[in-house]
Amino acid sequence: MSAAPATAAELAELVGGQLEGHAGAPVRGMNALDAAGPDEATFIVNDRYAARWPQSRAGVAIVDRRVSCPVGDAGRRAVIRVPNAELALARALEAFAPPPPLPPAGVHAMAAVDPSARLGDGVRVAAFASVAAGAVLGDGCVLHEGARVGEGVWMGPGCTLHANAVVRERCRLGSAVVVHAGAVIGSDGFGYRPAADGRSLVRIPHLGGVVLEDGVEIGANTCVDRAKFGDTVIGAGTKIDNLCQIGHGCRVGRLTVIAGLTGLAGSVEVGDGVQMGGHCGIADHRRVGDRARLAAKSAVMDDVPDGATWGGMPAQDARSELRVIAAIRKLPEWSRRLRQLIEEHGKAP
Repeated sequence: MSAAPATAAELAELVGGQLEGHAGAPVRGMNALDAAGPDEATFIVNDRYAARWPQSRAGVAIVDRRVSCPVGDAGRRAVIRVPNAELALARALEAFAPPPPLPPAGVHAMAAVDPSARLGDGVRVAAFASVAAGAVLGDGCVLHEGARVGEGVWMGPGCTLHANAVVRERCRLGSAVVVHAGAVIGSDGFGYRPAADGRSLVRIPHLGGVVLEDGVEIGANTCVDRAKFGDTVIGAGTKIDNLCQIGHGCRVGRLTVIAGLTGLAGSVEVGDGVQMGGHCGIADHRRVGDRARLAAKSAVMDDVPDGATWGGMPAQDARSELRVIAAIRKLPEWSRRLRQLIEEHGKAP
């Protein structure tokens, strides 16, 4: 990793922005607009934040080009104008971020690795982690404390399992997959049927696995269930937040983003480039089309078309849902007026 920028000019070069103001303004790190000090940089994405820039103590601001934000004291401060302030911020934060802690190279004395497992070059296995029989770990894989790799698991190069993450038997991970602490990949699918005598439940075995393609990231305490047949598949580059549930047999496309507390029931199909807000629920066997967007707490009971924006409970086109919300907000006034009419004209027949 290259050295972090130390001045406004160096930060502008890093993020590919146009510098205005004091090129030598010091930059020791990044912080929020209201918390940043004179030697820190901040970022401004809209006019509301720009209005607070004159009162901020920050010496440097990364500013979206669409926002009007004068430098102010050009002898002390600087503004870096970029096409997309959030993307520029991500690059700046990466430059200032401390290197992630890693366990020592090799296998810790208190780890358990089956003799039949195959470990690539540069693999790191921390204390209390375990690798079961027949598992394959590609070059540079990292297992933090307590991580578990089940029998026959295949992991491509550069994968990371954080503390107490579990990848169960027969699952496959592509390259550079990240599974955060406490997540479980390949947990049993949730399937039960009433027994013939009506006095118990019959558990449905799930024989399949889970495939996480290249660059997938799974949040802390998220579960991705194995399929009844075949595989549950998460497409390349998709990011799933903490505390999500991906049911058995789901197929999630590429570059999709799923926010926390979202649950997909069994056999849901999600397209490429989908954005799901937090706490969404998708009924089983439904399809969410490519590039669709779901507002937080959407309860999806029907297929969502490609490119659509839906919200609500049950979810529908966002424009229809907003009209419903507007009507509901008028109910107290309508109720008051109805009572007045009844009082003025007598009881309703």
